[in-house]
This record gives sequence, structure tokens and C-alpha cells, in this order.
Amino acid sequence: MQTNPGKPEDHVVVVLGASPKAGRFSNMAVRQLQAKGYRVIPVHPTADSIADLPVAHELRSISGKVHTLTVYLGPLHSREQLEDIIALAPGRVILNPGTESPDLEARLRSRQIECIQACTLVMLRSGQF
Repeated sequence: MQTNPGKPEDHVVVVLGASPKAGRFSNMAVRQLQAKGYRVIPVHPTADSIADLPVAHELRSISGKVHTLTVYLGPLHSREQLEDIIALAPGRVILNPGTESPDLEARLRSRQIECIQACTLVMLRSGQF
């Protein structure tokens, strides 16, 4: 894993599978990313806001350059999002523990989209994000 040059506020980070429940890792990621200064877009099908941020209800509603997509959906659910993930064309995709998908990884790599298996929270704490 390589660290990211540039200022956090220059990077849009999309959290796919963000939860409005404060105890969930995806919610912690939204809050920690926000605290570090990243521009965060949580994605949840029904919530209107998470950590006081407006929520995108689907990936296809997001426009503009996305630096990182961090995934908190299991392989069955991320498979349903595959075409939207590819269309989003993020600079990299982080598959958090439990979200690993060889199918998704192969498709992303075939599109030259960096894909890593890692924990967003650990990456943030260790300065590797």
C-alpha cells in the first residue's frame, strides 16, 4: 500500500455501504475520514444523512472525480453494484475485511483501477490512507 500525496481536502472518498448506525465500521470510517479533512460521500439506499453529511442513495448519482471508493458491502451485494463501480472510475478501491471479491478485483484491475484489500480505519490510523 502506498500513501497518498496531496491534501485530504483534494480527495473525494466515497463510502459504499455507509451505515447511519454509529457503532458500525462504515460509520466510523465516514466520521474519521471527515475528521481528517477528506471530502466524504456516504452511500446508503435509504438514509438521508450520515454523520451530518448528505447521502447519495446510489453510486450512479455521484458525478465528478472520485479518488477512493471504500467498500463496506459483502461480495453478494457488491456484485450488484459492479457496473456502477466501474462507471464511477475511482482512482482506487479499498475492499475492507469481509468484502473481498475476486470477481470484483479482476474486473477493476482489467480497467486499470487499483484495488486493495485493507481496512480503511487501520489505513487512516497508520497514515497509509
